[in-house]
Amino acid sequence: MGSGRWSTDVYTAAANYRAATGPSAFAHGDGGARRAHPALDPAGVFMRESRDSAEHPASTPIVVMFDVTGATRAVPRALQARLPRLLGLLTGPGGVTDPQLMFGAIGDATRDPAPLQVGQFESDNRMDQDLSRILPRGGPGAGRRASYELAMYFLARHVVLDSLIERRRKGYLFLVGDRMPGEYVQPAQVRRVIGDELAQPVPTRAILTELQRKFEVFFIRPGGAGHGADPAVLAAWRDLLPQHVLELEDVAEICETVARAVRTDAETPELSLALRRP
Repeated sequence: MGSGRWSTDVYTAAANYRAATGPSAFAHGDGGARRAHPALDPAGVFMRESRDSAEHPASTPIVVMFDVTGATRAVPRALQARLPRLLGLLTGPGGVTDPQLMFGAIGDATRDPAPLQVGQFESDNRMDQDLSRILPRGGPGAGRRASYELAMYFLARHVVLDSLIERRRKGYLFLVGDRMPGEYVQPAQVRRVIGDELAQPVPTRAILTELQRKFEVFFIRPGGAGHGADPAVLAAWRDLLPQHVLELEDVAEICETVARAVRTDAETPELSLALRRP
């Protein structure tokens, strides 16, 4: 995936059409759907691919996964409304080469009908389509936890990146939410949601280490998020991702935060420490 080019004119025309005719930008979820859109269902997926091509010879894979279990379930809408801004920031002067974006969502595998939703890597307006297919109505989550570890597992084992294979450049993963992951990747959940067979539970720290061979991983805590100010939640993420936890005062800053982290790391990786909170 990843062919084609982004057009703000196409995005604006679609937004104007929705405004004139009434459909929501998130028609799948707002239309009463209870399960993941087939295009975002990870069950049976072999690989999600970020590939180089003649059109995009130096792909930069960027994944944004939203926790939709609680107070942060509105964040996908905030990003969708600012998608042209994000693309402009990524591709403007001094920006990264050939960004390919994947959007997805994280729920609670103990109770949600759609605990994991995963789009494709896209370079054109299909990324807006994938974003609009997200079911932004997860359950309340099991206390302070959501199934981030399930997303980590999928992205560690079901994603292939030409940037890594051809240029030894990792992709970028942003986990956006206000809860902490479970302690283990559970075989029963992986079997039900993804279709893989695991012999035994995998510690979340171990799957994160595997994931970090492919991605620079960040956790973003939006301002006003329910559990985000919980010291235990922030402590858990800071333990897992030292200096890669970003706190936002305003959810409207989501695009600037993602673009700034990607651009700074791509220009001078060691300078990206300036973005990260201790």
